[in-house]
Amino acid sequence: MAGHSKWKNIQFRKGAQDKKRGKMFTKVIKEITVAVKKSGPDPDSNPGLRLCLQNAKSANMPKDTIERAIKKASGVDSANYTEVSFEGYGPCGVAIFVECATDNNTRTVSNVRSYFNKYGGSLGKDGCLEFVFSRKGIYTLSSVGIDEEEFSLEMIDAGAEDVEFEDEMVTVSCDMEEFGNIQKKLTELRLEPLEAGLQRIPNDTKDIDVNDFQKVMRLVDIIEDDDDVQKVYHNIEFTDELAQAME
Repeated sequence: MAGHSKWKNIQFRKGAQDKKRGKMFTKVIKEITVAVKKSGPDPDSNPGLRLCLQNAKSANMPKDTIERAIKKASGVDSANYTEVSFEGYGPCGVAIFVECATDNNTRTVSNVRSYFNKYGGSLGKDGCLEFVFSRKGIYTLSSVGIDEEEFSLEMIDAGAEDVEFEDEMVTVSCDMEEFGNIQKKLTELRLEPLEAGLQRIPNDTKDIDVNDFQKVMRLVDIIEDDDDVQKVYHNIEFTDELAQAME
């Protein structure tokens, strides 16, 4: 992937999702609801909720919307969402991993299966992509005002696997088990991430041409449009050719 850092794939996926800003608030509110149901409405004692609030802020969600979401999630009549995932392959053998939060699993299974079938993919069994993706903690921060060498040493000491500076941004990755340690260290350093969370990072990426890329993205787009879907991951290698095709 000449000319691109290995995190360009992440930024590319995020950029595609950011175009759907209207649906982003809905997804963040679901994340808040799940976090509150799991561990309560106090962010000081609920790291999961604290992370959701961080990401809500990054999505420019209004403060009153966030507060309403927490209050609603704390009520006895709030929706109960179950977190489910789906694994399969799209056109050209591209691996696709789908994460959902749903209040009706039967509906979600039916919908996701229909998308794969209609757009040239095939839904696989749970675990079929076990070795294709690794779950990593990913923190993205502005690098403005950060000393690269000193910050990198601090992060590695805290448990980071990799620290990469590019385009006034810094990306910190870690094993899933070290996620809390990195969050704690950033708090100590008084640094607030632009975005943070657990993501599925492909261990091997797949090269495809522009025509095949467009076929795969039709499937990815229709999956992302589903209200039950939170995140969609794939293992396409993001090249200069694909970048130009998106402009």
